[in-house]
Amino acid sequence: MLRIGWFSTGRGEGSRGLLRFVYERLADIDADIDFVFSNRAPGEAEGSDEYFRLVSQYGLPLITHSSTEFRRRRGGRFAEHRAEYDAEVQQLLAEHRPDVCVLAGYMLIASGEMCRSFPLLNLHPALPDGPIGTWQEVVWQLIEQRATRTGAMMHLATEVVDRGPVVSYVTVPLNTPELEPHWRELGERDVAEIKGRQSEDYELFRQIRAEQYRREPYLLLETLRALSNGAIALGSGLVEVTRADVSGSGDPFGGLCLDDQIEEAMLRDGAPPP
Repeated sequence: MLRIGWFSTGRGEGSRGLLRFVYERLADIDADIDFVFSNRAPGEAEGSDEYFRLVSQYGLPLITHSSTEFRRRRGGRFAEHRAEYDAEVQQLLAEHRPDVCVLAGYMLIASGEMCRSFPLLNLHPALPDGPIGTWQEVVWQLIEQRATRTGAMMHLATEVVDRGPVVSYVTVPLNTPELEPHWRELGERDVAEIKGRQSEDYELFRQIRAEQYRREPYLLLETLRALSNGAIALGSGLVEVTRADVSGSGDPFGGLCLDDQIEEAMLRDGAPPP
């Protein structure tokens, strides 16, 4: 059985939804969540308290260490003490031996030592050769580039943000008939001006994010399935694809392309096909 460590700040519905989505399907992939870790403490924020209630409802071990309180005690910039904070987290998790850890709405950047101590899977809302940054930054860059495709990837977290070894990915076409009117409306308009005036209410922005967002839980789930059944092996910061037959549509980035598996999973769930 695949043992999973789950890291999340637990700020809002997105974090709860991702945990709910995966937890309710774990029996199908022979996996179990060994613990949930949060960098917030109970009582610190309403959103994370709701998250903790969901964790308790599922009967999962919860371990917390407030990064806010840590910053108060240490003073200065958190980045200067990141390694020290992570060392304290590792002590709290010392009795656990997860096969893989998932960063699911975890709002801290892990230190190099933390990345070397745990195989940390990070979900990034772009293809391996795509933009880096937050999902908002990614979407605006895609619009600026007039991109014809995007996607999402799972990669091993390293000290190089959003650029660790690729584990898996899903592609998302952006030149579809549904999006074509929005691209036509954009034309040669200045994206910075649109961003300033309409921000995330801009319809093309909303549509691109929606296409990414509905695939991301399935990418995480199918990646965990591939780890559970041995299609992917992780070790010493490396990713090995041990069963290339699961990829189906080619593998230009390393790691697994899970387009076919995700489409099948969405159809099983009755979700609109990609």
